[in-house]
Amino acid sequence: MEKLIKPSVFVFALVPFAILLLRIYGNDLGPDPAQELSIETGEWTLRILLITLAITPLRQITNRVSFIRYRRMLGLFALFYASLHFLCWMIFLLGFRFFAIMEELVERPYITVGFSAYLILLVLGITTPKAMVRKLGKNWKRLHRLVYVAAILGTIHLLWILRSNIGEAVLYGTILVVLLGYRLVRYSQRRSQTLNNG
Repeated sequence: MEKLIKPSVFVFALVPFAILLLRIYGNDLGPDPAQELSIETGEWTLRILLITLAITPLRQITNRVSFIRYRRMLGLFALFYASLHFLCWMIFLLGFRFFAIMEELVERPYITVGFSAYLILLVLGITTPKAMVRKLGKNWKRLHRLVYVAAILGTIHLLWILRSNIGEAVLYGTILVVLLGYRLVRYSQRRSQTLNNG
């Protein structure tokens, strides 16, 4: 049964991409396909990133270490959808015009915030292989804590984009607050235990 879970998670993470391809093929992306693709890939980036952040609490609450096996793969899928989101913005919305891209990054804060989140995910993706884990040693764990910053920036980016319909972005923000709050509580408990034992 355990052997089937990892391939199932892989397929699950690819389903949104497959649906997007079908919608492109069926010309079912509404009046502004480029904008729809950009929003969909951006939202799926955040959804999978939040699922990735939920892995550690799930492992601790259920006491099932096996959950950790899927965290790296899900993190890379978050980067995959973030890369699609970035490419949609660059190619379809800006026509790959370098100066227009630079101008948008400088003049539009919500794009600066989103791009910063993407750069963090890119660095984390590059340093994900086991060889990089060995090379970075203790610094690897410190570096990968930046995933929390990426999630916060990604949520702010989405809130900014969906100003007229922010319900979904608020939901993601609430989930993120719960996940980060859980970690803060755990950290405080461990710190208290350490001080009491000391």
